Amino acid sequence: MAENVSDSVHILVCDDEPDIRDMMSTYLQRRGYTVSMAENGAALDRILEEHDDIQLIILDINMPGEDGLSVLRRLRTEMSLPIIMSTAAGDTVDRVVGLELGADDYLAKPVDLRELEARIKAVLRRGGVTSSSGSEAPKAEGDIVVDGLTINIEGAKLTGRDGQGIPLTAMEFSLLRAFVEHRGRVLNRDQILQMAHDRDWDPFDRSIDIRISRLRRKIERNPSHPVLIRTVRGLGYIFDQAD
Repeated sequence: MAENVSDSVHILVCDDEPDIRDMMSTYLQRRGYTVSMAENGAALDRILEEHDDIQLIILDINMPGEDGLSVLRRLRTEMSLPIIMSTAAGDTVDRVVGLELGADDYLAKPVDLRELEARIKAVLRRGGVTSSSGSEAPKAEGDIVVDGLTINIEGAKLTGRDGQGIPLTAMEFSLLRAFVEHRGRVLNRDQILQMAHDRDWDPFDRSIDIRISRLRRKIERNPSHPVLIRTVRGLGYIFDQAD
């Protein structure tokens, strides 16, 4: 039997094509999700203002007017809500740009609805929303202080050296937690992806490097010369306390 997700999970589907919006909405509602639909960035903004329980956004890249990448860039200055981008199959440029701007995942069109649900579940797991079967508890708990940063594993929060909160996407926090729980250990790309509950990614593509680069920009004093997440040439990455 398929794994069910709590009915309280509210997803916002933003796509300018009515048939695609309706197809996704109908499928997801049958799977137990609550779904709101938007045809463009303006409609998306209105729904976000009216509903404070949206937990994930599916955002089309190729929309008239304000395109999906512009919407993504704008949203990432305001919130860390998980966002899955949908794009034309094989459009690597859009995929890479989306990842660099903070997308949590991407889905190629034409959309395979079973893959859509699998990616939704993966992103929600990274954000701490689980199915009724639950998930493993994190190995680290409470507040962890590293180089002036305060990492709260249970609350999925990162506080900067100035005492201000640093917004992280679900994937960014999942990566940070994986590094914190394996401090001092060199992790290759495949291990990182598995620990971050992102097994669908190819460990040899650029996605993990892009995401680690994004995370470095938020936690390193000098992202050009990282000391917390260091590259071990030919092996992977290691997380450790700054000297």
